[in-house]
Amino acid sequence: MSALLVTPVPAPASAPTAPAPWFGPVTPEAYRAFLAARSTGPGGPSFLQLPAWAQVKDGWSHQLLGWGQHSWRPDGVALVLLRAFPGTRKYFAYLPEGPVADWSDPDIDSWLTPLLAHLRAAGVFAVRIGPSPDYRRWTAAHLKAHTGPGRRLGDVLASEVDPLGSAVAERLRARGWRRCGDDKGADGADAQPRHVYQVPLAGRGADDLWSGLNQEWRRNIRKARKSGVEVVVGSAADLPEFYRLLRITEERDGFRLGRSLAYYERQYAVLNAEHPGRMRLYLARHEGEVLAAHTMITVGRRVWYQTGASADHRREVRPSNALQWRMMLDAHALGAAVYDLRGVPSTLDPGDRAHGLLRWKLGTGGQVVETLGEWEIPLPGTTNHTLYRAFQAYLARR
Repeated sequence: MSALLVTPVPAPASAPTAPAPWFGPVTPEAYRAFLAARSTGPGGPSFLQLPAWAQVKDGWSHQLLGWGQHSWRPDGVALVLLRAFPGTRKYFAYLPEGPVADWSDPDIDSWLTPLLAHLRAAGVFAVRIGPSPDYRRWTAAHLKAHTGPGRRLGDVLASEVDPLGSAVAERLRARGWRRCGDDKGADGADAQPRHVYQVPLAGRGADDLWSGLNQEWRRNIRKARKSGVEVVVGSAADLPEFYRLLRITEERDGFRLGRSLAYYERQYAVLNAEHPGRMRLYLARHEGEVLAAHTMITVGRRVWYQTGASADHRREVRPSNALQWRMMLDAHALGAAVYDLRGVPSTLDPGDRAHGLLRWKLGTGGQVVETLGEWEIPLPGTTNHTLYRAFQAYLARR
């Protein structure tokens, strides 16, 4: 019997390996491509994580960072704003409503650890982030039924609790992160509003949106229409008028945003340069005079009402109601899944002056959403902890 001949097979020069994880700077083009892919869903990235937003923030430097498992295709990105601590080469790092990451992944350390290591190497003494998952939600009807003297949102059982938000909060606490303002209450603790008001648009027609408004809102919109209020989309040339009305609004309502006309002109220019029509200015005119002006920002299927301003006179013709209704309809026509009216106070006390803003937004029939808020951590090192305490004291004085 002849022997069985076996031809030897040469071993491969090198065994195949899994793609190596990577972390580092990304180009604005790669960053925008990632955001565009994430913007198709209702929970897409915030406008505060756009590359253009870095150009809006005067006095801050920035980095665009990314990470992933496959070649140089990002699985997550972050716009990091950097503010130098006076007299040092140390920085406070701020990721407004970011990073843009898969927060449902239980292994957040795969990107969070290299992120913190990168920032520490860059001279950062502390980091603030704004995780995207929601925490709790209350429907308008639920909150209307629970208003009363001395009451606040936290006193009312939520209509819905997001399990992902709860899980992310626990994971951050376990890693030493601290939620801003937890020892002093939520209002005013975060740079961005912790409680926002959202109107769902997905799967609804214009008639559904109209029926979702309360009677007062429908009456005021009809009154504006009958009085001859005209709503138009303005241009950069109208920003001085918007700013004039904003100063009037700040004086009337007792707040100060501390922003200049140049800030809004820069914001309008850079956001629309990045994507035409991203920021719009809406004007409500009556008898040839602009009585109210609101700004709107669009990213994918999310639309935000950002800033509103109105005159002190002829308020009876309801220009702001007319503006919001037009903006809501335009957001719906753009295919938005959510119309976000941004921040609301946490007070449910009708006697509290701040409650008026919440009451006005409740009339649109949406829901109050409590985000996870902003979280901070000092980076390892005695000097970093000392600077962090000094920075906290500075913020408290401000």
